[in-house]
Amino acid sequence: MILLDGKKTSKDIKEEIAIEVAKMKANGKKAPHLAAILVGTDGASMTYVSAKVKACEQIGFVSTLIDLPVETTEEKLLQEIEKLNKSTEVDGFIVQLPLPKHIDEQKVLEAVDVDKDVDGFHPTNVGRMALDLPCFLPATPYGILELLERYNIETSGKNVVVMGRSHIVGRPMSILMSQKRKAGDATVTLVHSRTKDLKSITQQADIIIVAIGISEFLKGDMVKEGVVIIDVGITRLPDATKKSGFRLAGDVDFKSVSKKASHITPVPGGVGPMTIAMLLKNTLLARERHSVNS
Repeated sequence: MILLDGKKTSKDIKEEIAIEVAKMKANGKKAPHLAAILVGTDGASMTYVSAKVKACEQIGFVSTLIDLPVETTEEKLLQEIEKLNKSTEVDGFIVQLPLPKHIDEQKVLEAVDVDKDVDGFHPTNVGRMALDLPCFLPATPYGILELLERYNIETSGKNVVVMGRSHIVGRPMSILMSQKRKAGDATVTLVHSRTKDLKSITQQADIIIVAIGISEFLKGDMVKEGVVIIDVGITRLPDATKKSGFRLAGDVDFKSVSKKASHITPVPGGVGPMTIAMLLKNTLLARERHSVNS
């Protein structure tokens, strides 16, 4: 069984990006600039954003954090987005999700300039992705593709099951894996909470991408020998043996599934670090595009 090490792979990608940034600076070009808007004090969101800012510093990017209080109105948030859309300094930016309940998430995502949408959530980028046209790919699916490629996992003609139909992971993943690409050309089945006889479907899968949002849902008896497992989930579970009082678990029961898997991502240290690395890669792409167009 081989662990698909997202921590190491993301470090490799960040080092590759850092070399590109150093070349840019040596040629008198400005470094890529990534901005993030954070509304409120959600613990997980604050952790993610600080990790993104730290990653920018490591590779020579410029980063800006716009920290807004939880009571920020939708109108005020849209004004901040418009400022970033118009800024000639900022190459790409993200609005950290989830947003407070009084703000319309979809309205906010649609307000982001398509050419600065490095999260890949704007409907135009999603549509271009579905048509296999140049676009910003959503960072988590992009990271999964990169992991599969770098570990030379054969996907062509394979039976891939994607568990979960979210706009951020499940649906884009099902589209990307079916397309003609190195990590693609697969026969894809998308399953969800209403799927009948789920076990019989997962037992046939060569590769399973699990983003169902239920901790340790996929068990060893649901998979076949030699399966490749990509676990996107992450949940805090109470654990009195840990100093923190909790442990992190994925959507896969690692103990039972890893006994059968040929390759599997750990949680933490699998898909999570890849998401940040691909966000940085999208920002580099945005900077290169802006250099060409300016």
